[in-house]
Amino acid sequence: MRIGHGYDVHLFKEGRKLILGGVEIPSEKGLDGHSDADVLIHAVIDAILGAAGLPDIGKQFPDSDERYKDISSLKLLEAARDMVYSSGYTVGNIDCTLIMLKPKIGKYTDKMKENICKALNIDLNRLNIKATTEEGAGLGEKAAGAHAVLLLNGG
Repeated sequence: MRIGHGYDVHLFKEGRKLILGGVEIPSEKGLDGHSDADVLIHAVIDAILGAAGLPDIGKQFPDSDERYKDISSLKLLEAARDMVYSSGYTVGNIDCTLIMLKPKIGKYTDKMKENICKALNIDLNRLNIKATTEEGAGLGEKAAGAHAVLLLNGG
């Protein structure tokens, strides 16, 4: 077994779609980034890469590479999955926490789980997604973040 942790933060920006877990969520602002800036999936990618001992998301999918401009982070997750699974690993489970003040994401988490589990070829019961607002003491309305802890089996 190998354990990985991923963390990501992106600032909110006018004129961008808010994509979390591969789901477009109605919002006045989206997250700023080279790809779709999906902080939840970026945290999962860093967790799976870290658990496998591979370089992080920035090295694997650099923002200097136009192939990744506005790309769906689900595609990046599938690419990371292929890198890791080709070494004989499989995902045991993932525990994620989204950090954002608004919008509320509760009604979207089931679809987020479906998207991520499909991309990783795992059962829904292997992924947990929760959210916190940090009670106004953290990122506030300026940014959103996510943590992911992931267990890999095999190797």
